[in-house]
Amino acid sequence: MSGKILQVEGVSFSYGPIQALDDVNLHVDQGEIVALLGANGAGKTTMLNNIAGLLQPSSGKISYRDKDITSWEAEKIVHDRLILVPEHRQVFSTMSVLDNLLLGSYHHYKKTGKKEVNKEIDKVFNLFPILEERKEQLAGTLSGGQQQMLAIARAIMAKPDLLLLDEPSLGLAPLIVKEVLDYVQQLRDAFGVTILLIEQNVSASLKIADRGYVMSHGTIVQEGRAKDLLHNPEVKEIFLGHTVS
Repeated sequence: MSGKILQVEGVSFSYGPIQALDDVNLHVDQGEIVALLGANGAGKTTMLNNIAGLLQPSSGKISYRDKDITSWEAEKIVHDRLILVPEHRQVFSTMSVLDNLLLGSYHHYKKTGKKEVNKEIDKVFNLFPILEERKEQLAGTLSGGQQQMLAIARAIMAKPDLLLLDEPSLGLAPLIVKEVLDYVQQLRDAFGVTILLIEQNVSASLKIADRGYVMSHGTIVQEGRAKDLLHNPEVKEIFLGHTVS
């Protein structure tokens, strides 16, 4: 690992009178998988949306690769290879799997060229062979797990240096959850991607993460190595509301 790729310093954000983020500080080092944990409504998705430029902090600073991106538009952030996979997958349901993947490369297609983009597609198919089998199928007809794989694969086509994953296992059967999170772990090895992950499956996410942060009511209340958080009774019972096995 070679230093911080993301630094969030004192970030606050409100939805009108509702304080959603309150002086949040966190960082992600190059090459890490970092889990951002907490109960529903803790502020996790709001945090990712601020990092991705979909929302603008009311105060604080967000730095990406030593550049202040606090006020950047989302499109500019995507061009700098910081990519968000939002919750609920949001694939283009009336387009084929292959066309969804090609759209992922949209911002660099002309510069990269068709030949290199096709090589990237082949790498994605190596990681997600089911997508190659279904490449001509309409994305909306895939199973939930396959749509999640497609959403992640489409993001990889954007050649991210930092990938923000918001609830990749949401609504999936337990066996599929494990499969999707296994793929998340493989992304770092296969594509060299650094990952900031929101995941309600606390045990599974901490088992693949290097470090973790726990949010409650818009602020960070615990942080540490993933294996330490996994066995922290406060994390298990107070902040997450249930026991982590």
